[in-house]
Amino acid sequence: MTSATEVREERPERLDPEKIRRDFPALQQEVHGKPLVYLDSAATSQRPQVVIDAVRSFYEHDNANVHRGVHALSERATARYERVRQTACNFFHGNDAREFVFTKGTTESINLLAHSFVRPRLAKGDEILITQLEHHSNIVPWQLLCEETGAKLVVAPINDEGEVEMNRFEALLGDRTRFASVAHVSNALGTVNPVREMIRLAHTNDVPILIDGAQAVARMPVDFQELGCDFYALSSHKMCGPTGVGILWGRLPLLQAMRPYQGGGDMILSVSFDGTTYNEVPHRFEAGTPNIAGVIGMGAAFEYLSGIGMDRIRSYEEELLGYGVHRLMEVRGLRLVGNAIRKSGVLSFLLEGVHPHDVGTVLDREGVAVRAGHHCAQPVMERFGVAATVRASLGVYNNREDIDRLVTGLQRVTEMFRR
Repeated sequence: MTSATEVREERPERLDPEKIRRDFPALQQEVHGKPLVYLDSAATSQRPQVVIDAVRSFYEHDNANVHRGVHALSERATARYERVRQTACNFFHGNDAREFVFTKGTTESINLLAHSFVRPRLAKGDEILITQLEHHSNIVPWQLLCEETGAKLVVAPINDEGEVEMNRFEALLGDRTRFASVAHVSNALGTVNPVREMIRLAHTNDVPILIDGAQAVARMPVDFQELGCDFYALSSHKMCGPTGVGILWGRLPLLQAMRPYQGGGDMILSVSFDGTTYNEVPHRFEAGTPNIAGVIGMGAAFEYLSGIGMDRIRSYEEELLGYGVHRLMEVRGLRLVGNAIRKSGVLSFLLEGVHPHDVGTVLDREGVAVRAGHHCAQPVMERFGVAATVRASLGVYNNREDIDRLVTGLQRVTEMFRR
């Protein structure tokens, strides 16, 4: 199985998963008396010690509010906070650090964009295009917007392999399409969407497009200039950073044309009862005291992943995913859900005769952490006629032994429920 990015003539040097695992303190523990196997990175990744240390360092040495203070701690905090924009710009190959708006995560990024960019451009009868693969966070904000404006939410279907039907996606880009929003990687199935082609088709029809990159950014190199999208949303906690922080990236002229999303401190230049002058981008969209420690921790996560190399991470994960598919096929009665040609990081499956929640509970007793449920992607589950799946999702710290432990645990489940 391959990623969406082009195949390189030379594969990058293989990373050492055992060395990387030692960087993650949470992975050194036992659960129910057994060494932890963490296979739930699509929900949230674990954090390396350097990220934990960065957050702790801020609170121990530089804890102060940013931007408005003239004392030493505030100046140091502001410098560390703002430095992360440039770190993010380097990591994702942006043009300008001002294009990086700090948010609470992908969900807030999408809501911000819905209200500040899309809503003023919508009229009754207009359309927003998404796909059947989307996470609820890339469905519900658009539904709310359509309810408010009389616009219509249009959905491109997926096939039996869990891939977007691109002929339908293209056909649904019509004269009334005002915006498109699609996942880079499906959180429920691991499908890697052909986002470059989706972006090209959208732009051919003069439609701005957002890419929901929550599941992609920890798994593969992401270059905003190469992609050519208009907006990109991501969460820190999916890529080894703290929770409660993320980024909305957008092309600078588009961000500059957007109205504020929330009002409050730091998003203003001046306030009087006669009117308010708003701050410049990106501060215009960052009302109130931000998650300063979280942003600093996110910056440390970018640096950590850069040190490993995103090409190496992608190559290693492809290898581990292939091994996982091979081993899972040995489990009697197991059916994979989602068999896209381009797939990344997620093994979603059903075990015949056993509810996914029961599978997850037994695996937990074996020290194996997986997710069981609809994964905030109920339309995907509906498409495959199931209420839930078991999802084992990979991280940079996983290895073949983790897959073997998963398979051993599943065989234990089979024995228990088929006696």
